[in-house]
Amino acid sequence: MTNKVIINTDVSKGKINKNIYGHFAEHLGRCIYEGFWVGEDSHIENTNGIRNDVVEALKNINIPVLRWPGGCFADEYHWKDGVGPREDRKRMVNTHWGGVVENNHFGTHEFMMLCDMLGAEPYICGNVGSGTVQEMSEWVEYMTFDGESPMANWRNENGRKEPWSLTYFGVGNENWGCGGNMRPEFYADLYRQFQTYVRNYGDNKIYKIAGGANVDDYRWTEVLMREAAHLMDGLSLHYYVHPHGFWNKGSALDAREEEWFITMKKALHMDELISKHSTIMDKYDPDKRIGMIIDEWGTWFDVEPGTNPGFLYQQNTIRDALVAGLHFNIFHEHSDRVQMANIAQTVNVLQAMVLTEGEKMILTPTYHVFEMYKVHQDAEKLDLSIETDTYQLNDENLPSVSATASKDADGRIHLSLCNLNPSEESKVTVELRGISNVENIAGRVLTAEERNAHNTFDNPENVKPVAFDGYEVEGEQLTVTLPNMAVAVITIG
Repeated sequence: MTNKVIINTDVSKGKINKNIYGHFAEHLGRCIYEGFWVGEDSHIENTNGIRNDVVEALKNINIPVLRWPGGCFADEYHWKDGVGPREDRKRMVNTHWGGVVENNHFGTHEFMMLCDMLGAEPYICGNVGSGTVQEMSEWVEYMTFDGESPMANWRNENGRKEPWSLTYFGVGNENWGCGGNMRPEFYADLYRQFQTYVRNYGDNKIYKIAGGANVDDYRWTEVLMREAAHLMDGLSLHYYVHPHGFWNKGSALDAREEEWFITMKKALHMDELISKHSTIMDKYDPDKRIGMIIDEWGTWFDVEPGTNPGFLYQQNTIRDALVAGLHFNIFHEHSDRVQMANIAQTVNVLQAMVLTEGEKMILTPTYHVFEMYKVHQDAEKLDLSIETDTYQLNDENLPSVSATASKDADGRIHLSLCNLNPSEESKVTVELRGISNVENIAGRVLTAEERNAHNTFDNPENVKPVAFDGYEVEGEQLTVTLPNMAVAVITIG
């Protein structure tokens, strides 16, 4: 069977929020320290302590929003320990991630500086699990109040007179688990209380995000929407791809096709999760005012041998790249409800964009998917239907091809295609309705020879995008021959 895609190029299905391409940076392993922050006295080139090479690489993928400081770390983080003269800041034990001692040199001012350097909006996650209402309220005041107040005055003393612009604020993280092991009813009441004091000062308007469900905990979503929908702007959802479950994650470099297949199957499960949680949200929010915020997603494998198990450092292969492409295609399909997503995590942790080793830095296959797909940020999603052949292994079937398309502000159409089959190419016929003449076509593709192909510090460009011309044009029809295990983006116009 030939795969067939029909794109109605003159039918818009709404805007793809650029924040779907958001990121997450937690105080975990070497994400903040060594990844972003090296200190001003480091031999690694930096600007005010933040390493230049990482910032430059990330600017190239147009990071729209960055979530910080966690994660599980958020609900043990006390922000006042991370402001003021660095030499005076309280050292702390990161009890969630490796038991290491942190010096708090990277705090609120440093994070806001990083966001400014990246051109990204900050998304702050506040402490509900071990913090107080006053602590959260004063953090918002410290960051956003323009005038005379105790916290604004302290901010001024610490070198920042003007308030920051802060849109996104999460009231707790995973409060069903590491954020306090709460019942949904208890957290809903706490959310109602805490969010009251997350105030809008002056012209700053905060988008309040409630801590949502873990994977398929639909009851959590039901309770939160029933009890607090009118007090939230967003509700989060967390889902990680583990080939065999949380306690048997498997190796990031496992090249067996069984591992590949189940990883693709788990990635595609995101569609069902979004659909079912959205159905519950629709019951209480039929106008879709409240955004679904998928602020933790990605692959989670066993750590690389010989590394600290609490640092969650894993390699990143062409398999991860396909997972990223599939997720983006799914997020686009639900762009009426999904308003932000934040991959876990940006540097050196889980499905990272960038890996560092001392002064060395490499870009991962996942990074390249973000770079290829950045054309979809804030573009108009086009009406698309697809008939697909099956990718079969043993007695199970998956669709062999996934697709999405959008039109940017200049009228260019961008078609993204993923071939899930690691062994066989896929032929895709693309009917472009609403266009009388298909011209000015260019393509790029990310693929590899091996299922565990990845980049290393010795071979940093083993997996990277190349020009793609595997298509033929006849009238308004495009015939594309996708290589096996490939992500391709084709631009028309």
